[in-house]
Amino acid sequence: MVQTGDARPRASLGRVLDDLGATLLDLAHGDPERPGQIGGLVIHDPLDQPVLPPNALVLGVGVDSPGEIAALLRALGRQQAVALVLRAPIPLTDEVRAAADEAGVALLGLSRGAPWGHLSEMLRSLLADGDIGLDPAESLGGLPAGDLFAVANAVASLLDAPITIEDRNSRVLAFSGRQDEADPSRVETILGRQVPERYFRILRERGVFQDLLRDDGPIYIKPIASGNSGLTVPRVAIAVRAGDQVLGSIWAAVPGPLSPERNEALRESAKLVALHLLRVRAGADVQRRLRADLVRSALEGGAGASAALERLGLAGRPLLVLGVALDERDRHRDDDGAAVVHNRQRLGDAFAVHLSAFHPRSAAAEIGEVTYGLVPVTGTGDRAGPRAERTLQDFLDRVGDRLPAVAAVGPAALEFSGVAHSRSCVDRVLRVLRERRGHRRIGSIDELQGEALIIELRDLAAARGDEPTGALARLIDYDRRHHANLVQTLRAWLDAFGDVVAAADSVFVHQNTFRYRLRRVAEVGRIDLADPDQRFAAMLQLRVLRAGLPEPSLDA
Repeated sequence: MVQTGDARPRASLGRVLDDLGATLLDLAHGDPERPGQIGGLVIHDPLDQPVLPPNALVLGVGVDSPGEIAALLRALGRQQAVALVLRAPIPLTDEVRAAADEAGVALLGLSRGAPWGHLSEMLRSLLADGDIGLDPAESLGGLPAGDLFAVANAVASLLDAPITIEDRNSRVLAFSGRQDEADPSRVETILGRQVPERYFRILRERGVFQDLLRDDGPIYIKPIASGNSGLTVPRVAIAVRAGDQVLGSIWAAVPGPLSPERNEALRESAKLVALHLLRVRAGADVQRRLRADLVRSALEGGAGASAALERLGLAGRPLLVLGVALDERDRHRDDDGAAVVHNRQRLGDAFAVHLSAFHPRSAAAEIGEVTYGLVPVTGTGDRAGPRAERTLQDFLDRVGDRLPAVAAVGPAALEFSGVAHSRSCVDRVLRVLRERRGHRRIGSIDELQGEALIIELRDLAAARGDEPTGALARLIDYDRRHHANLVQTLRAWLDAFGDVVAAADSVFVHQNTFRYRLRRVAEVGRIDLADPDQRFAAMLQLRVLRAGLPEPSLDA
């Protein structure tokens, strides 16, 4: 019997096993009826222990030895985790059972062949039911709004057949119980969250997908040869539409053609599924905008910062501000603006997902050209920055050249009033990284403050219309009239800290030629190169007043 409305458990361990059990997950040991909602989903990392929210569901990727499992269970018990998921079969030794009972942590087994990423997506979908901006009491057709697993079970009861709800790309969004009544191809579809390629190809050759797009009613699909398994169970499918737009489809594994009554029930079910899909989409958009507004308020400081952090669940704790932005140093001016905006959105979405795995209480939002993350400081403050940089490096390695980006870590904000300053430091560092030459992609203000100050001085000089004066102005004028290289010579000498050999090599001239030019610099510019104040003034002008400097020449 399918429960509806408020009677259906939401985001509990029992709910997870009801919806994902028998196909993706099995209870290996422990109490599935532990009261309370699951507080979050966390991936275990033995090299960088994450901070767990209360009642966390932990994915133990790569944990397989009994001793390792027992030690992890005891650690999770101290942090009040609700369950640990391991790859099946789980070695249920006496030590493992005793550790699970002592910790009060249930052990779940992930079916062989099911990717961890697929399980993570399904679990996040289940755990997000009450966290997408929807009223928990709101219902559509007697079912909680946006709860696709509840809808799938309800439709399965109407049709007396296991069903899947899939998107336009044949990816499984939700599925009902009783999948063991279908066939191996259905199980393979759910384990991989995608219709297997060989079946997809046959369906496409039969014109099934064209029929779904063209017809409003159910389509009967005859059995497909399944190798050594014989034939698949027949299917009945129907497109899920919102007006002229196809949102996805419903697929039922059936013994034969449906009766007219059940065909009509499937047709009406498709309308209900469309409402839930639209509600999920709308709720996700609302939640994204709301989260972006809260993150923006927290980053800007002022009267609303404290309240924003409270609503984000980040109040009263030290925070780090992280930032990522597309590296547009190689971007051409005629690049497609829409493509750039799309890539920024892709980068922001990927960063938000990556950050949530780094810390379940983090918050991220795209603001302008930058996606910012707010992360609680864990452990000692001196380790927080390097740990955050490792997380950013891992993210940049993952996106690679597909989305070339730069990233920055701001100083820890011990109070909410320091968040705006930390964000300002992130912005300054990102600008340095995007303007400087070289391959550096991550930085902090501790390392790049000098370059940030130079850029800001350059902005100030440009705004005031400052031009080179004094010795530098005289050298520029001489170079322009005589096609000489005195400015280049001065710059190379200062950059080499007075090392004539290194300076001459940098501009590809003989040392004696360089010494002659250096004497001409002192004569023409009327500058005392032995005076540290005059050297500093010249160096500062060369760094700040770039617009007024001539292009270097290679002529003697």
